[in-house]
Amino acid sequence: MKHQFASFVDDLRSSHGDNLAAVILYGSAAAGDFVSEHSDYNILIALNKIAPADLRNAQPTIREWTKLGHPVPVYFTVSEIKNSADVFPIEFSQMEVARKVLYGTDVLADVEFSDENLRHQTEFELRSKLILLRRHYIPASTSVDGLKGLMANSLSSFAALFRAVLLLKGVEPPITKREVVALTAATLGIDGAPFEKIFNIRGNNFAEKLDETGANTLFGEYMEQIEKVIDAVDAIGK
Repeated sequence: MKHQFASFVDDLRSSHGDNLAAVILYGSAAAGDFVSEHSDYNILIALNKIAPADLRNAQPTIREWTKLGHPVPVYFTVSEIKNSADVFPIEFSQMEVARKVLYGTDVLADVEFSDENLRHQTEFELRSKLILLRRHYIPASTSVDGLKGLMANSLSSFAALFRAVLLLKGVEPPITKREVVALTAATLGIDGAPFEKIFNIRGNNFAEKLDETGANTLFGEYMEQIEKVIDAVDAIGK
């Protein structure tokens, strides 16, 4: 990936010129927690100003980047990063702990956020993703592979939110998703076994062969523990 990153940054410099303030890799790849087929190379691009022309100029560069299978980067102005921590405390807290500056200055170094904003966003995101998980279960429940895929893909999103849960409990989160989830389960006193099984599915190391009954049972246990996490977040500050 070093060659791809270098080429991508060179193309962005050509597209944005002096307006380009920073290019930052964040998330699993920066944390050393990348899982092929389940993880993405997440990129934040910071410009000094953003007008429609700036985004149009980047179109060829972003098109080539997405052709390689990578998601579209997120664009912020430098001032937006400084002023958005109260709206995006989860995202910025994740970037804070796992990031690599590919170009420019570390625009995330001085970002600060409050526990109150973090708790509100954490509960909102957890409840939203639980609702979405229930919706996706309906079509996925017809096959074992569908359920495995749903659990493996959704756990990554929940793991990112569990990091925020640990921060709210005053516990320093580890780097990898698996460690974050295990520590969250231990901190809240919930059953971490369903999460461990799903991480094994994510890594294609699932030794026990799941039949339809077993897959549905695991999903039920998974959902139950997520509901307990939400209850614990809801109780914070009450």
